[in-house]
Amino acid sequence: MAEQHTPRSLIVSFYGAYGRAPDESPVPVAALIRLLGALGVDAPSVRSSVSRLKRRGLLLPGRTADGAAGYALSEDARRLLDDGDRRIYARTEPKLSEGWVLAVFSVPEAERHKRHLLRSRLARLGFGTAAPGVWIAPARLYEETRNTLERLELSPYVDLFRGDHLGYAATAGAVARWWDLPAIAGLHEEFLAAHEPVLRAWRSAPAGAEDAYRDYLLALDSWRRLPYADPVLPAELLPDDWPGRRSAEVFTALHELLWDRGAEYVGPFLSGDADTP
Repeated sequence: MAEQHTPRSLIVSFYGAYGRAPDESPVPVAALIRLLGALGVDAPSVRSSVSRLKRRGLLLPGRTADGAAGYALSEDARRLLDDGDRRIYARTEPKLSEGWVLAVFSVPEAERHKRHLLRSRLARLGFGTAAPGVWIAPARLYEETRNTLERLELSPYVDLFRGDHLGYAATAGAVARWWDLPAIAGLHEEFLAAHEPVLRAWRSAPAGAEDAYRDYLLALDSWRRLPYADPVLPAELLPDDWPGRRSAEVFTALHELLWDRGAEYVGPFLSGDADTP
């Protein structure tokens, strides 16, 4: 998760943070260009990325109340963002007693492309590999997994189970086989290296609304990948020096400190009260 903020990723992060109006009204194109421009993204890159998201069915063209061209989230995109919220803004850690969800799949050889899609999607959901064709994750990921498999029309190939790990190896040892814990820890360390100094700076010398918007969106764009790479395992199964808790605390603090200030900057653009080209 090197600090690479692509235009398309930043647009998704923007809609996740500020672009979900209760009335589902579209974000004006001119406003989106200005708001992404504050993050160093030029207008052609914004338009190109929006076109790709439109082709994927995530953004839908529309008109604002004053007739300006804009883009709103599709139903699928809203569902994806709502599912993501439960991870990105989670405040509680799972308990070992909650158990696990198992995904057991079998895909015919004639449809092996779906096998690859299924594996990659389970990995992106945070599943580890317990055995060939058997993937495992904390039980709290069941609903999102079910939604994702149904949306991608992969559910006919999968059986989902809930259960406990009964042996024979100690669960902490098994978890170290199911997931690459050093790699996940490295992602948390990267996040901390990039954004913990930002938090310290805001605590010592608060800045303006545009700076809050910029720093928050960059932090969110980095953070929202992490709860997918890291399934967030019960604390007793992780090393004592696990950095995940600290990185979650840093993101939560940045969210509480910056989101409202950032909304002050974004609001006039979405309402049409800001000057846009």
